[in-house]
Amino acid sequence: MDETGVLLSVLNSLKVLVGKDELRDYRGAGVKRTLITAIECISADGRYLHPLIIWPAATHRSTWTVHPTPGWHFGHSETGYTNTAISLYWIQHVFDAQTKDRAKDRPRMLINDGFGTHESLEIMQYCYENNIILCRLPSYTSHKLQPCDVGVFGPLKTAYREHVERLY
Repeated sequence: MDETGVLLSVLNSLKVLVGKDELRDYRGAGVKRTLITAIECISADGRYLHPLIIWPAATHRSTWTVHPTPGWHFGHSETGYTNTAISLYWIQHVFDAQTKDRAKDRPRMLINDGFGTHESLEIMQYCYENNIILCRLPSYTSHKLQPCDVGVFGPLKTAYREHVERLY
């Protein structure tokens, strides 16, 4: 399980006209940047769980899910980042809900990056009571021990950034 942030870019009404020989780069002019976070989980055999998308807001907005992808979960926090309550929700409503039947009462291992919001007493108690073994990877080992960062999120962010640059 891992999180990744994605910048959404929305054009404002500002237009910048420059000559073709202008050296200054205006691509960022008039662009509002909003960061959302996605919590993802992929198993060693290639199966994946539905993501949880976290929006930066104090309350849920109905416009986020006008045409939601089936099975996706949505949450919100002031910053758009995960917190302990969102992590617990993800474990209960995504990980546990989507892996319990397949496990057939056997223990399930959830490998995470050891980010503080994954290690609350409530989360550890819930995992213990539901036969989920938490495995924490050491900090700052992304390229060696956290394959989601290198093999999934890295290429995704590169492709997304290139697409956004073509649009703007």
